[in-house]
Amino acid sequence: MSEGGKTARSDLWGGAAWMGFGLLIVGASWRMDRYENMGAVLYTMPGFVPGMFGIVIALLGLVLILRGWRLQVRETASDDTPQPLFNARVLITLSLSLVYAGLLIGRAPFWLVTALYVTAFVALYAPETHTRMRRAVVSIAAGVITSAVVTLVFQHIFLVRLP
Repeated sequence: MSEGGKTARSDLWGGAAWMGFGLLIVGASWRMDRYENMGAVLYTMPGFVPGMFGIVIALLGLVLILRGWRLQVRETASDDTPQPLFNARVLITLSLSLVYAGLLIGRAPFWLVTALYVTAFVALYAPETHTRMRRAVVSIAAGVITSAVVTLVFQHIFLVRLP
């Protein structure tokens, strides 16, 4: 059974991948230098925030696995044919993300690249029931707001220089 394009198999595999990625982040952040000899405490250690992100990603991966398991039980009961694991949406998402992270970051201002990426992503995946004008306005607003918030938070609160 496919509920709005969600299949049990894609949720199971996707959840496993996200859970593995989250655990990989946790492991890498655990191995980061803690700067204890400089008086750093838990909340100021470089691996703290990435470790928290890794835990959240792993937990959300587990939620996705559980949802996939629940959907799989329903699919088995209804005996529908399984949907493909990779489809055009997955390939578009991978391509868009690779262009953003691999080609654009570092070659153009971060705020501009991020605004374009989020705008394109939202425009591609906005509900088709919305008018073109609404999709364009929402996409541009999401791109500009996301880019501004991310840039301001990282540069002025976390004091991180962005590429």
